[in-house]
Amino acid sequence: MSIDTPLTPDRWSLVSWFSAFAAPDYAAFKTALRDDLELMQKRALTLKADVAELVQMIVDFEALNDRLGHLSAYLGCLSADDASDEAVKSDEAWVSTLEAGSLKIKARLHGALAALSEPAFAQVLAAESLQGAGHAVRRMREDGLHQMSAEMESLAADLNVNGLHAWGRLYDTLTGKMVFDMTFPDGHTESVPMARRRALMSEPDRRLREAAFHAGQKPWLDHADTLVAGLNGIAGTRLKLYENRGLSHFLDAPLFDGAMSRASLEAMMTAILEHIELPRRAIRTAAKLQGTSALHYFDLEAPQVVAPDEKPLTWDEACATVERAFKSAYPRLGDYFQKILQQRWVEAQPRAGKRPGAFCTGSLLKREERIYMTWHGTVHDMVTLAHEAGHAWHSCVLRPARSLAASYPMTLAETASNFGEMILLNGLLTDDALTPAMKKYLLDQEMLRAHAYLINIPMRYEFEKAFYTERAGGEVPVSKLGELMNEAQRKLYGDTLLPEGTDPMFWASKMHFFITGVSFYNFPYVFGYLLSQALFARFKTEGTSFLPRYEAFLAATGSASCEKVAHQTLGADLTSVAFWSEALRAMEPTLLEYEKLA
Repeated sequence: MSIDTPLTPDRWSLVSWFSAFAAPDYAAFKTALRDDLELMQKRALTLKADVAELVQMIVDFEALNDRLGHLSAYLGCLSADDASDEAVKSDEAWVSTLEAGSLKIKARLHGALAALSEPAFAQVLAAESLQGAGHAVRRMREDGLHQMSAEMESLAADLNVNGLHAWGRLYDTLTGKMVFDMTFPDGHTESVPMARRRALMSEPDRRLREAAFHAGQKPWLDHADTLVAGLNGIAGTRLKLYENRGLSHFLDAPLFDGAMSRASLEAMMTAILEHIELPRRAIRTAAKLQGTSALHYFDLEAPQVVAPDEKPLTWDEACATVERAFKSAYPRLGDYFQKILQQRWVEAQPRAGKRPGAFCTGSLLKREERIYMTWHGTVHDMVTLAHEAGHAWHSCVLRPARSLAASYPMTLAETASNFGEMILLNGLLTDDALTPAMKKYLLDQEMLRAHAYLINIPMRYEFEKAFYTERAGGEVPVSKLGELMNEAQRKLYGDTLLPEGTDPMFWASKMHFFITGVSFYNFPYVFGYLLSQALFARFKTEGTSFLPRYEAFLAATGSASCEKVAHQTLGADLTSVAFWSEALRAMEPTLLEYEKLA
């Protein structure tokens, strides 16, 4: 099979990675990677606290992970491109075993670094072959200080395959098969797959949203006992591992993964709660446009301004619009966008068999990026293209850095994507050719994003924090989870939700709570959104003179904590409530325009 046949302007090319799936170069790469990983696992078993040996191990492990990440990214592209390809799925499963082996090497390497004396560790950092990797190596040592013994970490990695991660696979399998019977507004009844429910609750027709919400609740209620067992199992496993690793709080691990301090998280959440009326005003305006006193949960993702009845955008028109907006505001980004189109690094062709969603991936081995999405001819799709191009540009800026300094946390990943999105939206909203109808639609879309990031995602964080607090004392029953979810929704949404408008089963229907590779899959999105708001506000004030500082910010994201990156490149203090408050207030001009619509 070849991913490059037929090749059209909206199809990507992966031939610079491998000539084709299962081709000789692909097969040889797999064999060599497996053999080298096995050799490194044997080396790791006898790893000592020797400076020279550890330095060489870090360098070799960096190169090995580049190859492993390259293969994983390639298979991820193929799998998304054709979700029914069983041969690709089989190789993805095989790669997961290699990744488990990599985790075992990582545990032993980090443990050995943690065992070094301070003078010996200083020698490691001073090694010429590790120049530019200081931040990553310090994080390795810090991680090693909060590990169990190498044997226990190895056991945990093996057990998690059939324990922790099995709960996640169960959720995916169960929800992937869920269907519900729904009576549509025109009277016909249909069996609807659960994967379609969210799209139905984004429809302009409120009767359709309401029907999908209520009919779609039944499977979640029917399977609540299974789902609560899964959620308790995931959280319980994590809490026990945290305890044995000497972590004092369940937020310590996700904050470490996000390279962010507890002080910054608390400052950000404090600012959101202090300025919660800003995003609530957007919801109140949406309710007025809808003609109701408040919104129901099933209204939250629905547009209140319907897109103008214009002909669908073509792929070429959308690419030209994004390129024009980028080049006008940020020429280097515009040139890069033009290049990725010319090199066919974007997959957007609408066809059967593709996995839904959009993402940006890349290969540190090849120093190339790829964007995946499906084009349906809408403005929303065009915004998605700009969002993913922002991610790709971030990776491009980091290309000169070594791999250990080119990997950045999720907190900082979402900053560049939102920045790219805002360049496009600002360009559209200030375009003299923009029709009044399209401007109303774009304002509505922007406010949908604002209250999703500033109310819905913080609500998920508040719920998950309350759940983990309860879970530390024992298993949490279904009824208590519903109470915690209602409390979190009322705390963040306030009176913008109707009295009967909460969704107590949201804990079950939101897949993010069941992701086993990452915990607290919520606050990094808020962080990225607000930081991008602050960056874009400075860009609007300072103009193109700000862009070198923005690129310095992107280039530093793999070499320092969030706090250091922000301070060194922007002079910002992320532990200050005032900083986040300023970022929140950046939405007010757009909000005022939106309120005029009602």
